[in-house]
Amino acid sequence: MRDGLPNWTTPSDWDDAYANSAYIENSDSYVKYWAKASAQFREEMDAAGRAELDLAYGDAQREKLDLFMPEGTPKGLFVFVHGGYWLSFDKSAWSHLAKGALAHGWAVALPSYTLAPEARISTMTQQIGAAILYAATKVEGPIRISGHSAGGHLVSRMMCADTPLSKEVQSRLKHVVSLSGLHDLRPLLNTRMNEGLQLDLAEARAESAALLEPLADVRLTCWVGADERPEFLRQNQLLANVWTGLGVETNAVEAPHKHHFDVIADLEEPDSALTKLVVGANEK
Repeated sequence: MRDGLPNWTTPSDWDDAYANSAYIENSDSYVKYWAKASAQFREEMDAAGRAELDLAYGDAQREKLDLFMPEGTPKGLFVFVHGGYWLSFDKSAWSHLAKGALAHGWAVALPSYTLAPEARISTMTQQIGAAILYAATKVEGPIRISGHSAGGHLVSRMMCADTPLSKEVQSRLKHVVSLSGLHDLRPLLNTRMNEGLQLDLAEARAESAALLEPLADVRLTCWVGADERPEFLRQNQLLANVWTGLGVETNAVEAPHKHHFDVIADLEEPDSALTKLVVGANEK
């Protein structure tokens, strides 16, 4: 640190800069837990009559979402968008992360989207917009959205000036929480994963929230694990810093003792700081 600011250095290996599993002990155990916990949660919610599964929000095979309803009338809609570097996973691994928001009385939607290389990132942005628009027809009230890693990128794109959201849904969108999000995609041009993503410079610029104008009147929180790779810490600070200068209410949080795979775990807990943040439990 120098004068209270981080001393960022340019990575010599961009693939390593974005490698998470290699730096997380027993990383495979997290993936196994996600699948098991998510399947069990869906079964329980379906049995209770509080789950609407595989709702089609578009015509593509993966344009489906799961909607979980709280007991009683929902206070609003919370949407969670999964990560996986736009290359892997779907909604089925993350259902259990709805627990915290549901306990606070919010309906929770979890969409899948078409992955690369079948779809470009710009297409995924449009799909997540369509998923939110569809979910908004099912649940009234305010909308809050969050996403992890690539999902953090996709939800931050929802509050850019060129958002695919309608004016009516924009007016309902109150808070975006990007968890370990990637907000400048240009460095990904230097990675092997771009063989699948097929990004070019023009699309990387057009899909980087940090290079775009934000919507007014929507709050942004960039949240990352303090033990994550330096590149994720840099990306987390980047968007909050840029959009603060453009008049958006922003906050950047580094959650102590959290890494890329467990930074999302607190969404399962109703009393966690992260859950209370995403549902606005401490707001007047």
